[in-house]
Amino acid sequence: MDKSFEAKPFELFDKEWAILTAGPLDKHNSMTISWGGVGTLWGKPVVTVYVKPCRYTHAFMEENEYFVVSFFNEEYRKALGIIGSFSGKDTRKDDLARLSPYGYNGVTIYKEAETVFICKKIYQNDLDINSIPDEEKDQHYKEQAPHTMYIGEVVEIIKK
Repeated sequence: MDKSFEAKPFELFDKEWAILTAGPLDKHNSMTISWGGVGTLWGKPVVTVYVKPCRYTHAFMEENEYFVVSFFNEEYRKALGIIGSFSGKDTRKDDLARLSPYGYNGVTIYKEAETVFICKKIYQNDLDINSIPDEEKDQHYKEQAPHTMYIGEVVEIIKK
């Protein structure tokens, strides 16, 4: 696998956003994410993402061994906003965002994505509410449980 990937690591998720997708084409769900990281763990290239248990995508992350993180050019910012604003439980978000998903080795990828990380889950854990600073608890977890952290080994990078 070509492990080369150039990015501004502190802007990659926070400023550029990404789409997290879990599940095969016939049963997948996606959400826009702005929290995450790229690095290494146990000598492996990894991507870390965070999903609240109340999100519809959480169940898909739990049920599937692989997940996909897709990055898009700025021209797709509105589409990423749509994916992040509606629940896949009652909306066909791909259609609404005018994105073209397709199946690839058991996962779902978007034709429009510029760079895609296919990740195999190697670790997950719920964030411990007692270890979160009070100001972050107040801002992010007043009414909902903390995120689940998923770490996936990057098994393939697709660049277009």
